[in-house]
Amino acid sequence: MNSVPKSRLATLVAAMLALVLAATALVLVLADVATTSAAPVNEGQQLASPPAKLAADRRQGAGAAGRSRATANPLYKTGRLTDVNCAPGALPAGSMVAYRRFLTRVTFCLNKAWAAQFRKAKMPFAKPRLRIITRKIKTPCGAWNTGADGVYCSTDRTMYLMISKSQLRNPFPLGITRLIAHEYGHHVQQVSGIWTYYWAARSVAGKAKRLQLSRNSELQAECFSAVFMSTMRGTPLVTDADWAYTVGWFRKNGAKGWPQNDHGRGPTQAAWMTRGFNRGTPGSCNTWAANPRNVT
Repeated sequence: MNSVPKSRLATLVAAMLALVLAATALVLVLADVATTSAAPVNEGQQLASPPAKLAADRRQGAGAAGRSRATANPLYKTGRLTDVNCAPGALPAGSMVAYRRFLTRVTFCLNKAWAAQFRKAKMPFAKPRLRIITRKIKTPCGAWNTGADGVYCSTDRTMYLMISKSQLRNPFPLGITRLIAHEYGHHVQQVSGIWTYYWAARSVAGKAKRLQLSRNSELQAECFSAVFMSTMRGTPLVTDADWAYTVGWFRKNGAKGWPQNDHGRGPTQAAWMTRGFNRGTPGSCNTWAANPRNVT
């Protein structure tokens, strides 16, 4: 057999290496598309400051009267969340204009639904602000938390939604709707007085109790989000398959971003999501009166 010249052999090896690298890159690109298009948008850690009069209201807020704002809030007796026939439309890939339009429409639906619920409870209501960003910023509540895609700041009553490049390329409409509905849930806690107790109790609690209070707050916001999602059940936005996938994702992965267990274990998150979605009422989301074993 004739030998191959060294120069030609080097050329062949280089060509084969280039093909291997190209194939590897293609696999990585395809894997990224599958992951980012399928996975739900991460739940954002809420960045919130205590009410301005916390020092003066601390004893009352953390006492029995304050606690009743969380455990026996009038919202819990208002029945199913009002269905406002929310239809935010399509969310095509690659368009920030479309993303802003979609999130604005979802927020409009949330405003209508929760305003109606507050009227049933004979409670005053105020809308939150929405700010859509593409990079981490410092809010009036502090620095942006690593890994967060959305935050609610109670100082300026604003929901901050960050749209990353990967989300823009491969949007998951149900996931981003769930996220904004979760942050809106924190606003509901703020304007209903639930957070008055939360912040007052937190200010005098030890570490273990603070984590428990955080789980009460986060799991309730997730349940409120699911209650809103239930009003769109069976629509192109909230299909049974996509919802089941989302709940399953949180059951397996929901706790991975919160090592101190301030949001609840994955199965606990999934349980409150399922509860809110199936019952469709704010009253089904009363984590403050629940058995502590169900808020772990």
